Amino acid sequence: MQSAKVIDFQSMSEKVGRFNLKDKTCLIPEMNRIGCHLLAAVFRGFGIHARVMETCKGQDLGREYTSGKECYPCQITTGDILYAMNKERERLGEEFNSEDYIYFMPEADGPCRFGMYNKYQRIVLDSLPGLEGLKIGALSTKDGYSLAGIIDDSRVRDLRKTAFLSLVVGDILDRLLWRVRPYETSPGASDAFIERSMQVMGETFERFGPDKDFESILKKLEAVIEEGKGIIDPEIPLKPLIGIVGEIYLRTHVQANQDVIRVLERYGGEVVNASIAEWANYTSYDRLRETKAQLRLALRQLHFGPLKNFLKDMVGYGGDFYYQRFRQKQTYQHIRSLIHLPEDHDIGHLEEILKEKDLFSFEVGTEACLSIAGIVAYAREGYNGVVNVYPFTCMPSTITSAIVRPIMNELGVPYLDTPYDSSVQPGREAAIRTFMYQAEQHFRRHGRKGRSE
Repeated sequence: MQSAKVIDFQSMSEKVGRFNLKDKTCLIPEMNRIGCHLLAAVFRGFGIHARVMETCKGQDLGREYTSGKECYPCQITTGDILYAMNKERERLGEEFNSEDYIYFMPEADGPCRFGMYNKYQRIVLDSLPGLEGLKIGALSTKDGYSLAGIIDDSRVRDLRKTAFLSLVVGDILDRLLWRVRPYETSPGASDAFIERSMQVMGETFERFGPDKDFESILKKLEAVIEEGKGIIDPEIPLKPLIGIVGEIYLRTHVQANQDVIRVLERYGGEVVNASIAEWANYTSYDRLRETKAQLRLALRQLHFGPLKNFLKDMVGYGGDFYYQRFRQKQTYQHIRSLIHLPEDHDIGHLEEILKEKDLFSFEVGTEACLSIAGIVAYAREGYNGVVNVYPFTCMPSTITSAIVRPIMNELGVPYLDTPYDSSVQPGREAAIRTFMYQAEQHFRRHGRKGRSE
């Protein structure tokens, strides 16, 4: 690709934002493999031509158009979209038109570089001839990742509810894999099973999602879980339980974190990773919390003009949050009668943990809120070790590490930081082996409280 000088930055507002996806191909980066494929299936069920891009095939392109100082996921996703566009150009030839595509890249506010990915990638795309027409669909935490505007207004609520359920089911399939794989009857059986299950559940969401036929979706999920239980060898004894927190992309993107969960399993652990739905719940909870604070301030200052808007926002964000918590709890209760899988931490409970000893504050924001409180919650729940997975130089995760290290020493629970960039660190595996030795010793002394079967 030959880059050109960028002379017009008007596209920052015109080509980054919320766009109607009708008659467009929506390109979704693969962060969490199962969750992203289920979300794409939901979109297709609602008439959106969505597909998940191949990931880490364009690493050279990602490195070419980044300096290495950006957050690591920016390098990966930049390479992914440029690789996808190159493949489409090769496939379609002269019929290729970048305006036919919308690249799905959400954003977050607050002191995190993730909010700048789509701005930087807009600059890159505008500098490459033929790609300036590709728009970036940027849903934002500022409005709780509202889907308004991407399809007809009459279907927005149904799409949001179905999309959220797909995130929950994706989390459950992940947790089913991590529950089964350390105890599988034959090597590789769990991975093959979960790949089939992802395809089955994707087809189920595409078929039943548009009508919100969640009962049919959950029935299919039950059948998947029953099949997964058959892979477990009951003769294999319980293993140390390891919790994972950290930056959402790195902790869920297998290639980016060099398959850290499989490495932990190889050295004798059973792993539970923080979920995608946890972040969705957090954004709705945080918007509700902020709106309540704005309402209280307006009342104290006797500013009655904005009260109507604040009350409207409270109803909207509150409805989203409580619906999400209801749907998530209902789904987990449905499947926990079949197999024990850990539920997410309640967001309000995580905030209370931070307030107990003034460890951190939701006022600061970022994933540090969830990671710090999540680590303490894991320790209290009887986990035998916790791993913090994040991009090298990630500010929220570095803050997390600084705060929790003395806490974990006091609690006597093994803790490990695993920052990642595009390099392979020769001492990484030795650090993980040492950590797992400590977790094994903790397990022998204290057992594990999370599960008894």
